[in-house]
Amino acid sequence: MKSFTFIVAIATLIVGFSACERIPDITQPTTPETEDKSGEISIGVVLPLTGHLASTGERMKQGMEFALDEINNTQLNGTKLKFIIEDDTSTPEGAVAAFNKLIHEDDVSVIIGPASSSATQAAFPVAQENQVVAISPTSGARGLSAIGDFVFRVPLATNIVALQGVEVTHAKLGYQQVATMYNETDLFSTDRDAALQEAFTTIDVEVLTTEVFQNGDTDFSAQLTQIKALEPDAIFVSALPPEKPGILIQASELGITAPIIMSSLTSVDVQAAGAAAEGAITFIGWLSTDDTPGNQTFVQNYNMTYGMIPDVFAVASYTSVYILAEAIKNAQATDAISIRDALANISNLDTVFGKFSFNADGDAIYEEKALIVKGGMLQPFE
Repeated sequence: MKSFTFIVAIATLIVGFSACERIPDITQPTTPETEDKSGEISIGVVLPLTGHLASTGERMKQGMEFALDEINNTQLNGTKLKFIIEDDTSTPEGAVAAFNKLIHEDDVSVIIGPASSSATQAAFPVAQENQVVAISPTSGARGLSAIGDFVFRVPLATNIVALQGVEVTHAKLGYQQVATMYNETDLFSTDRDAALQEAFTTIDVEVLTTEVFQNGDTDFSAQLTQIKALEPDAIFVSALPPEKPGILIQASELGITAPIIMSSLTSVDVQAAGAAAEGAITFIGWLSTDDTPGNQTFVQNYNMTYGMIPDVFAVASYTSVYILAEAIKNAQATDAISIRDALANISNLDTVFGKFSFNADGDAIYEEKALIVKGGMLQPFE
């Protein structure tokens, strides 16, 4: 009898330990104790305010600060958000230094940034190692959110954008032979070109040539002349903002008439390229005329404040702050783990992009659009 009692006791302990491992997954307290979140929360911000991407970084800063003012004026759960802004100098090394400063000196739980995929690839591991939440508003290269469970991204990944964009444009343009051109010193551009090449393979489109350039280049005539001689049906360009207008202008000057399909073409790029941008196509997740929740009010108020229509970089930054604010509102506390968990659970959130969710890897899910420049303005590609 004593032996039987002992065996039952051991079995009970084993079952008990096994159940304990699953308690976080299966129990939900009916009245959870939540931290009093009234007061001020410091949010780190890492942007390229000097260097190659400085003009883009400035527009992103405007978008973030615009959202910050709106959110703080609503007194969200009695919480005020405060930015601590660091310049990453448009370099991966600068982004790492900025992340380390914000984490180890300013003791932040959350960082919004960096902007470029190259900087994000370098800085995200710093956030993950220190268990600090990081949200990049604009880095599109594949695999960056898979670095860890503390890192998230607002843009659609290159493979999603390339595949869907090629499907839409190929159905309407019917191209069979294309040329590609990309920035070989930028992670986003190289990854986007690779994603395009994969998409072309699935529909048997031939790539006649792939030309490369680098950050800071201003003369693209050699690459464009080579492309023109091959007479492709379409030209796909993967570039960062500083180089895009120059490529469009020089292509026009050389008399290239094939459609140019360019990464993340914005209203700022279109204005800089002028007439040379006419007919250019892009894959993007937002248009100023979209009838998404709050979009028209945002565009109007932003225009009144800054004297310009926001571009997608400003919009992505604006949206990132709102997504973070939603997570802070829903989190039970303001520590990094609580905010991380709340971000991971964001699903079908109304934003100016439309319904927004994060997938299991921390990448964004929302509707992509194909746009074309007509009459000097980006419009739906139909």
